[in-house]
Amino acid sequence: LTEEFNRKVWYRGFVDFIGAERIFSKLLTPRAYADGDPDCRWDTARNSEYSELLAFYGLGYWYCFQVTILGLGPIWMSANEAAKRRAAEFLRQGAIFAFGLSEREHGADIYGTETALTPAGEGAWKANGEKYYIGNGNEAEMVSTLGRIKDGSDDYAFFVANYRHKAYELKQNVISHQEYVANFALHDYPIGAEDLLSRGTAAWDAALNTVNIGKFNIGPASIGVVEHCFYEAITHAANRVLYGMRVTDMPHVRRNFMDAWLRLVGMKLYQRRATDYFRGASETDRRYLLYNPTSKMKVTLQAEEVINLLWDVIAAKGFEKDTYFSMGATDIRGPSKLEGTVHVNVQLIRKFMSNYFFNPADYPPVAPATAPADDEFLFRQGPAKGLGSIRFHDYGPTFAAAARLPNVAAFSRQIALFKEMLAQAGPDKAQDLDPSFSLPLGEMFAIVVYGQLILEQAGLDRIADEIVNQIFDFMVRDFAHFALQIYGMHAARDDQRAFCREILLIKAVPAPEQADRIWKERVLALNGEYRMND
Repeated sequence: LTEEFNRKVWYRGFVDFIGAERIFSKLLTPRAYADGDPDCRWDTARNSEYSELLAFYGLGYWYCFQVTILGLGPIWMSANEAAKRRAAEFLRQGAIFAFGLSEREHGADIYGTETALTPAGEGAWKANGEKYYIGNGNEAEMVSTLGRIKDGSDDYAFFVANYRHKAYELKQNVISHQEYVANFALHDYPIGAEDLLSRGTAAWDAALNTVNIGKFNIGPASIGVVEHCFYEAITHAANRVLYGMRVTDMPHVRRNFMDAWLRLVGMKLYQRRATDYFRGASETDRRYLLYNPTSKMKVTLQAEEVINLLWDVIAAKGFEKDTYFSMGATDIRGPSKLEGTVHVNVQLIRKFMSNYFFNPADYPPVAPATAPADDEFLFRQGPAKGLGSIRFHDYGPTFAAAARLPNVAAFSRQIALFKEMLAQAGPDKAQDLDPSFSLPLGEMFAIVVYGQLILEQAGLDRIADEIVNQIFDFMVRDFAHFALQIYGMHAARDDQRAFCREILLIKAVPAPEQADRIWKERVLALNGEYRMND
């Protein structure tokens, strides 16, 4: 793993392996196109677990899976049955797929899409244009490509291209890595009716709804990376003596490992519960559109924080070329910047803030979605609009049920002040349009959502109270961190600063005996639990 990573070798062996074992075929083929294979289904829970597993061995392997998922999205969402059957057959043969949306000058700004389809007679078109940042674009049998039809309509359209075609020019890999993130160009590429997936609003919705699907696998990838890094770091530190004492006996080292482990547990709990809402989504329950981007921005940033905490302990060891940690430390900044930056996702979730706090709705309880079934709704999510009308169940009872835990109670007091601030001293129009103000506000909202789902899953998994209490120790600190950012801004008003000051005065409740027990029984106990083969 490390040698090929350092030499930036395209993972030919991995692609051959997943093809020979028909892994992507089983994971990514809906049952309706599975030709009777009982193992085939599109199961978000299973795909989420597999994303974590792949990233545990290297983010590049996950990336190959991720961009195949994105490439398949517009195909499974389309009404083009011939293309769907073709995709299923390619998956059986071991193919990988790609999502040709971004362009060099516009990135993922699909309003600026310049790739063009011009009529070529009898329902055919010629495709011309250049795509950039396209993972798997070097070997994808079907590249779901976004363009605009130049027949007077200027409709958006998704069509499929194949990397083997002579009109498909593979120009370069735009990054220096194992992955192949392609820049390719189409030169009068012939497109027939069998290649056109969707057009007009259907193509627009397919672009955004595909990102909804792919975005959800990014958090699990970050989890997989930091899990492996954690095992390496704790085993290294626990078996190293410096200045006459074991490294893990040093108070600051123990604090870093504790914080890292608790954040990692929180990440896993949130992602698991968010999966239930994603799998249980319907036309009348679209709560996943909040929980999904919260996973994307929150879990990925928590992963970066875990790496920071661990790297501060292992120091120079984290640079060594034969460690997984050096791979993870290189790659971990990537996930937060995929499928929309953190800033984009924070601004997205702010659209839900008013309904979340002030207009709850009644929903039946959402049970753990672990059944081996197709998540068919993902391919008929409907129009990518109407976010402001989505409502959520009341978060209050979830926090109230855990109020016996001192740090959950402290966090609940912070939430109450935050809600009061939104009601009485909310952002004015200028602040709302200023990202330097709106982003920390959105971060505070995200922590509330994050905490709610952590508590829900902790209850389902019967996680020990002492662990949940210690998780909310860092949650209280994180919430205060963003309140401090707002308090210190020149643009903040005095009434807003007053609420932030009250939030800052709420401290996490120390529990040294509890923390010591978790350290010895849960964290330090992972010493030697896993090591990668030499």
